[in-house]
Formats: sequence, structure tokens, C-alpha cells
Amino acid sequence: MIDLIAKSAAEGLLPVTIGTMTLTELPLREMHSIAPFKGAEVSAALKKATGVGLPDTGRAIAKVDVEILWTARGQYVLIGATPPKLPAAITDQSDAWCSVVLSGEGAPQVMARVCPLDLGRMGEGDVARSFVGHMTAIIIKRAEGFEIMVFRAFAKTLVHELREVMVSVTAQATLPD
Repeated sequence: MIDLIAKSAAEGLLPVTIGTMTLTELPLREMHSIAPFKGAEVSAALKKATGVGLPDTGRAIAKVDVEILWTARGQYVLIGATPPKLPAAITDQSDAWCSVVLSGEGAPQVMARVCPLDLGRMGEGDVARSFVGHMTAIIIKRAEGFEIMVFRAFAKTLVHELREVMVSVTAQATLPD
């Protein structure tokens, strides 16, 4: 029998530090998508089982190691816990995503170049569904910068695109006035 070894999506690609910015991969986490059935109430049962209920549109709610993200109308991602039995479509997404954190002084400038949204208006805990480069992404504003989640298959492309822009932003910041 073959022994398989689990690897993270960006194995061998990260961490990367360029100038004052750092791009790091978050460890693999238990993740489940939750799409409540039409008219179903799931927030109370979810909160009782995990400590977090459904967040408002464009927000994330966290308690200890459990977090739930709004990802679209009627769609959420639960991170760090197994959801209870709910009147909802639930899918295990644990190995489907690559999550990275872009931090440092130039992070907002990097994101402004790769994302069409005005992320400067985001506050800590805000969530947006948009593009990073040409990849569909979930973007969460964190205290240290931006968490960017893309499908696992795009990990190498995400790191490449962010790295290129990090180099450009750093080079422009060091130009004389």
C-alpha cells in the first residue's frame, strides 16, 4: 500500500519576505461550506454547537479557534469546527483551499494592484468575495494585513502574482523623490 503524505497547497513556495512585506501560508484547517435551505434557521443551532452563529453580510465572526465567514448571499464557510446537523447543504472543504496572509506596510498597495475592490475601506473582520489577479478569492481583513483564500489549484499562481507585485511595490517605494 502507498503511504500518502499530506502537503499544504503552497508547500515549498512560502514564506516570502520582500521589503517590509511578508506572504505566509496558514496551516490547513477544517473547513465546511454551509448553505442554509430556503427559509431554514441555522444560526442558533450553529452557535450552540460551535460558539459562533452566522455573521452579517461581508463579515466574519470568530471565537477562540472557530470562525465563520460570509462568502456570498446565503453561503458561509465554517473554519475550525465540524458543523452540527443543520437544515443546510454542507460540504467539507478542508483540503480545497489555499490560505495566505499578506502583511506589512505595502500590503494595501499590493492588494490595490491585484484586486478591483477598494480594500482600503475594509475594517478588521470584513470579508469580500472578488478577484485577485484572475482568480476568484475570499479576502478577509485581518489586524496584520489581508488573508487571501483561493482554490488549492491556484496556490502557485497566487504566490507568483503576489510576489511580482510585492517586488514592484518595494522597488517603487525605494525610488528617490
